[in-house]
Amino acid sequence: MLFPTSLALFLSSALVWAAPSLLVRNCGNSLTSTQLLEAEASFASRKAALSDAQLEAAVGPIKVFWHVISRDTTIPGGNVPDSQIAAQITTLNAAYKNASLTFELAGADRTVDANWFDKATDGTVEQTDMKTALRKGGVLDLNVYTVSFKEDPRNLLGYATWPWDYAGNPQNDGVVIHYASVPGGDLAPFNLGQTLTHEAGHWVGLYHTFEGGCDGEGDKVSDTPPELEPAFGCPTKLNTCTADDFDDPIHNFMDYTDDSCMFEFTTGQVERLTAQIAAYRS
Repeated sequence: MLFPTSLALFLSSALVWAAPSLLVRNCGNSLTSTQLLEAEASFASRKAALSDAQLEAAVGPIKVFWHVISRDTTIPGGNVPDSQIAAQITTLNAAYKNASLTFELAGADRTVDANWFDKATDGTVEQTDMKTALRKGGVLDLNVYTVSFKEDPRNLLGYATWPWDYAGNPQNDGVVIHYASVPGGDLAPFNLGQTLTHEAGHWVGLYHTFEGGCDGEGDKVSDTPPELEPAFGCPTKLNTCTADDFDDPIHNFMDYTDDSCMFEFTTGQVERLTAQIAAYRS
């Protein structure tokens, strides 16, 4: 989940809301240390059993089912136009090109429901009702819901489910984002489409780059430099872990910088998301 807020909270999972005046983003999905250890133990076991053929098959196309939730039929009311959905798919494909992942729009439906639009967020009745009514496809199909998060006090930008959660609750699987975070939306500096890129990263098993701070295994990816805390805006030559000589990964899609500052996944992240897909989404 992403929350645009001025507080640098380091939580490690996948939720986010925003308003046009927000200046920074934050992600508020959290895994406890116990949950993270359990998730990584499960992943290690599954990964060890994967064949090369399974890993190669994991990079096939991902169908995207888009669900536009709105207050009314106007764009300010959340009725995201087809042109912005198409632009978002293009942005998503550009971001994941080096991961050999492709996203194909399989369909878009529109629902006018002010309750869902304003109240649907992680764990609410409105979210459950929305996903139960609308979710399509299977384990490797990405369902995207656009809402306003108006009544969520955390000021969310979006949130995602983890790959390992699918088996226990397949109907809940997917990504929910703020309707104005898509390319052409009015949520600057978060209106170039990288909120969905970030949340899709969680959906394929990536953690934040600042997971764990400067100590331990961090985000479980060896080639992302350690990072004490989220980076905001678009800083230069930032190194928050002074015990090393590596600059913070401020351009990584799994950090918290502005959309215009994000443009990369590392080789290690690509290897992890490929194995996560093979382990949980094949």
